[in-house]
Parts: sequence; C-alpha cells; structure tokens
Amino acid sequence: MTFVVGVVFVAAFIRSALGFGDAVVAMPLLAMALGIRTATPLVAFVGPTISILVLAGNWRKVEFAAAGRLIAATLLGIPVGIYGLARLPEAPLKAALGSIILLYGVFGLAKPGARLKRERAWHPWFVGASAGVLGGAYNTNGPPVVAFGMLRGWPPESFRATLQGYFLPTGLAILAGHGLAGLWTKTVLTSYLYALPGIVLGVLLGGLLNKKLTHRAFTRLVYASLVIMGAVMLIRELYFAVP
Repeated sequence: MTFVVGVVFVAAFIRSALGFGDAVVAMPLLAMALGIRTATPLVAFVGPTISILVLAGNWRKVEFAAAGRLIAATLLGIPVGIYGLARLPEAPLKAALGSIILLYGVFGLAKPGARLKRERAWHPWFVGASAGVLGGAYNTNGPPVVAFGMLRGWPPESFRATLQGYFLPTGLAILAGHGLAGLWTKTVLTSYLYALPGIVLGVLLGGLLNKKLTHRAFTRLVYASLVIMGAVMLIRELYFAVP
C-alpha cells in the first residue's frame, strides 16, 4: 500500500503543478501493482479529487467561457469515439495519436511562443469535439485541450485551473460509469482512502511549484511532458504491434 500511496502522491503533484499528466504516471505503475481492473477505477477516483482540491482555491482563474464550450463539445464527441472504437483498428490509431502528440511537443519546445493569431468561435468546439472522440475511443481527451490552452497563451495558474474545470465533469462521468459497471470494489475504495492524504499533499506541493514557475519554465515543462507522453504511447503501440 505504501507503493500505491507514493505513486498517487507523485501523480497528484504532477497534475497540480502542470494541470495534467497524472494518469500517464499512475496507470502503468498501479496496473502492475493492483491489476488493471483496480487501477483504472482508482485513478478515476483520484482525478476528480485533484480537480476539486485545485479548484477550491483557484476557481476564479478558470476561463469559464472556453471551458464550457470545450466540455459541451467533448460530450458530443464521446459517443463518436465509442462508436469508432468498435470499428477501427486500435494500435495504428494510437500510434498515430502518439506521433501527433510527440511532434506537437517537439514543435512547442522549438517555438514555445507560438500562439493563435486570431481565435475563431469554432476553435474550442473543434478542439472539444476532437478531445471527446479521443476520450471516448482511447481515454486520451487531454492532449487536444492542453495544446489549445498553450496556443491560447493561458498563464500557468489559469491554464492549471481551466484544465481542472474541464476535467472535473468529464472525470465524474467516467467515475459514475465505473460505478455502474460494478468496479467500485472494496479494494478500490480502501486504496483510495489510504491514498487520500498523499493526494492532498501532492496537490498542495504541486500548487506551490506552479506558483513559483515562470511562464517560460512552465511552457517548456508542458511541452516536454507532451513529448514524453507521445513517445511513451508511440513506443508502447509499436512494441505491442510486433508479433
């Protein structure tokens, strides 16, 4: 259980500092320790908890107009992703997604000052719908929203808070779905309760780091995280694709 608490603490710290990335850290490690049927609902409990803790003191920094459109568009896109999941080959599409995330991260590191010259009304709807499709199909709705926030030039605290405003309702929907599927087992709930102090501590320390980061350092950390996420996804899919 100490290992689980440690993993969740690190995941909460990263999510609180950057606004995303907790599942990328927690899922592989917790799946090895607890099994995928326990790790998945446990991470689903952790995500909304982090969002609530971050928003408790930062809700005024949320870009509500953008977050609202992103959430609405995501909810519309999720059924499309679920529909496509049963009909499209998974490995090649995940490899393509990993490549796109990797390339965008590299582009961001090369040109961290890149911004949308003029935001159109349809931009958040397109980004949200794309995130919904990816979330419904592969539970990876974060990267398009992260990319949009970076191109909008949201400052670190606003970026972090707005992502939580976006992730909270979608995370609660996923959590409810796990409950309806019978995945809220005694092991899951016990692990979550043990990990709760680690979540709180991780959020507090991550929040302190977020406030100390300069805009330039924060930008580079976000893009570097996207490079790592894309590379891990790409390598994993290529590895498992090898017979």
